[in-house]
Amino acid sequence: MPARVVVHKSSSHNDKEIEGFSNAAEENNIEYCELVSLRSSFIRLFRNGEYPPLRGTFLSLDERTNILYTRGSVEFYGTYPGMYMPRTLRIDCDLVEQTPRYLAEEILSLTKMNWNDTQFDGGLPITIRAARQVGDILKYLGASSPVPAQYSFYM
Repeated sequence: MPARVVVHKSSSHNDKEIEGFSNAAEENNIEYCELVSLRSSFIRLFRNGEYPPLRGTFLSLDERTNILYTRGSVEFYGTYPGMYMPRTLRIDCDLVEQTPRYLAEEILSLTKMNWNDTQFDGGLPITIRAARQVGDILKYLGASSPVPAQYSFYM
């Protein structure tokens, strides 16, 4: 078993989920179990100049809520490669051992993990993006489909 498990979810973890994950981690000798909620945010930051904040800009609003620019200006290019003002990603630490900044660095790295795309800075980490893509496909399956329609088969 791994020493650390991080669960990304697009809604907050409720108390029963936190208790269930904690118990499962303890039963399987997983030292760290971290539960993180990720969703788009309307909070925007501004910086001097013509371009939006740099990709990777991080702001901690309180001990639980944080904001991360997974898209933004890129210093190497000297510009912003997008067409529209980037939205921030809200990171809620439901149950964590690591610091929010460490988790944000991991999430930022996971936005680069889509090997089927030439864009280097996806707005969502692959953990959330892949789950949404599977869901987009599964919604078209009928009851008579030979392919299992339960999402749990694709996790």
